[in-house]
Amino acid sequence: MLWLIGIGIYGFKGISLYSIEILKSIDKILLEQYTSPIDESIEILEGVIGKKISVVPRWYVEDGREILREAEEKDVALLTYGDPLIATTHIDLLNRAREKKIKVKTIHNASAITSIIGESGLHIYKIGRIATLVNNREANKSVFKIIYDNLLHNLHTILLLEYDQEKGFFLDPRDALICLLEIEDDLRYKIIDRETFVIVASRVGVNGAIYAGKINSLLKREFGKPPHTIIIPASFHFTELDALKYIELLDEPTDNNRDLRNKSEEMVNRYIPRARRALERARKISLEGFDTSLLLDNAKRYIDDAESFIRNKEYELSILSIGYGEGLIDAISYLKNIELWRE
Repeated sequence: MLWLIGIGIYGFKGISLYSIEILKSIDKILLEQYTSPIDESIEILEGVIGKKISVVPRWYVEDGREILREAEEKDVALLTYGDPLIATTHIDLLNRAREKKIKVKTIHNASAITSIIGESGLHIYKIGRIATLVNNREANKSVFKIIYDNLLHNLHTILLLEYDQEKGFFLDPRDALICLLEIEDDLRYKIIDRETFVIVASRVGVNGAIYAGKINSLLKREFGKPPHTIIIPASFHFTELDALKYIELLDEPTDNNRDLRNKSEEMVNRYIPRARRALERARKISLEGFDTSLLLDNAKRYIDDAESFIRNKEYELSILSIGYGEGLIDAISYLKNIELWRE
């Protein structure tokens, strides 16, 4: 049998009485620390349960074969930081155990992610897609799209920062913020600059600290040991603003999506006037033996539809409509070999 047991966010002090009771009867106990370091001595918990605990590296859990082989023959427990089923690696191990008909039991505990949301005073239903920032600028560019999409939907973005227990490396929040600024320079999404309001949560649960302020202010702070998390907020509910007063507030909160516009909207709003001008030029062209009025009337309808879709925030349909309209105008341009788009 396989037990997945969450330690919670308070080190070994956060482990439940139920978990201790179970661990006293377990044949083999494993502890992974790759999701977050645990500063306390393992001997403390070993003394309480009267059992030896083996610390295992990340690859051992990700590979999982030895864990599952032993769980087929005896009771094996894997202790994890926070809640065991937050990490996708643990869910994969759970599913593989089920496939092998190995009985699995999970003991849940406090999760750092939900704790950070609560400690920051943010509303859980305003959290968008979560992403991880790593020590690789190119890899982090995909994270920008997540931040952008969340902001468009008025959702806050939680960014987990890389921690590599085996190499002793963690991504410092200041390095992560600098990386975001550099990616903004590359991609020009217009969502991150030095005035962007950001929340940084460090070690929530054990000697934790939460700072909030503009990136410019946060870059001057020391954040200490991991784990660290960055939150890029969208707009705030007034109760969220009330809660922010009670953390380390470096600057007045601002809405990061206040001036944000959908990229498709920006594109179509540039294309529509240009298409209308090209359409008027096309109407002045005569094709011998061919009446273009119906074709150009359809082009106008597509352009009108694109404008209507934009007003209704149906951006994908707007892009399609303007594309069809431009295609019909292009047909005239090709037939007469005339440039209709040049201003």
